[in-house]
Amino acid sequence: MRINAHWQAPSRTLLGPGPSNVPPPVLAAMALPTIGHLDPVFLELMDETMDLLRFVFRTENTLTFPVSGTGSAGMECAFVNLVEPGDSVVICVHGVFGERMCDVASRCGAEVTRVDAAWGKAIDPDDLRTTVAAAAPKIVAIVHAETSTGVLQPMEEISAIAHEAGALLLMDCVTSLGGVDVRLDDWGVDIAYSGTQKCLSCPPGLAPISFSVDAEAAMDARQCKVASWYLDVSMIRNYWGQERAYHHTAPINAIYGLREALRLVAEEGLEARQARHSRQSRALQAGIEAMGLGMFVAPEYRLPSLNTVRIPEGADDATTRAYLLRRYGLEIGGGLGPVKGQVWRVGLMGASCTEENVLFFLLALEQALKAQGVKVGSGVAAAQRSWDRETE
Repeated sequence: MRINAHWQAPSRTLLGPGPSNVPPPVLAAMALPTIGHLDPVFLELMDETMDLLRFVFRTENTLTFPVSGTGSAGMECAFVNLVEPGDSVVICVHGVFGERMCDVASRCGAEVTRVDAAWGKAIDPDDLRTTVAAAAPKIVAIVHAETSTGVLQPMEEISAIAHEAGALLLMDCVTSLGGVDVRLDDWGVDIAYSGTQKCLSCPPGLAPISFSVDAEAAMDARQCKVASWYLDVSMIRNYWGQERAYHHTAPINAIYGLREALRLVAEEGLEARQARHSRQSRALQAGIEAMGLGMFVAPEYRLPSLNTVRIPEGADDATTRAYLLRRYGLEIGGGLGPVKGQVWRVGLMGASCTEENVLFFLLALEQALKAQGVKVGSGVAAAQRSWDRETE
């Protein structure tokens, strides 16, 4: 077996659907010496991490901690702890991750009822209201920021419908936490999960999750054991709580990195960080439209952290993305499911969400399209005008 002892990861500008670029202080934190998962110093860091997670989730939920696993582990943790065989669950589906929710919930034995919207559209509250009235669900689940389409779902009316029916509200905020307004307590969200690699700009591997008092009560009222030992919150909470009882060996250095990434969010401020994401997204959209291209989602539902751009006639999806990566070290994402080959997914997340990256992307995309014979205008001046208008 021959192994390259001098292998190094290439430097990339990550403007895809995740991960985003990781700031040096986060990488430095992850390189600190590993200590034991019950070391008093680490237990103190765990408390700080939970406090910071409550801050970014905007919640007072005591049971707020990072699951050892990616965002999909957060999804599975949410469902496997709340769903028992035969439970009615209503799931809103307007993209890949709503579809994944249906798969996960059904594997837990749920009786799943779907509320569908076209890809690129938000869920219609009236459709949800009608479905909830008929299904009498234990849980209503929805994706707040649909990574596959770039749709940001308004939550207030969705929450009211769920709670009027006596259901728990479960929300996926993998692509919104730390970049878009997330308010668990104000919106009445009972279970929410996210990932570290998007707007938090921490390497993938942890899934922040939060359970309300009502969600905890529902878990405590279960009639059967949680099907997953590893994700059983009735045991995991004894480690993250006052007991500090061993469950599994926590990913020590990953939590170092998460704590530092959350500290950077707090240092910038949630409002300032959200404003930055919105500002850069508006400039990118202005540049795209000036080039003669179109956005996939209507303006009122666009997700600032994930922008879906329609692929123009004459351009090839894979060819364009390969050109950007090979020539510029710039990564963007392709479409998924029914929009594969129709859109590009351009992430502006966390540390990757900068003026420099907006300009870099617009210039590089212009060259990639011209190389394929596609006539486009220049987006840079339009992006600059967008920034100038916001500083007048």
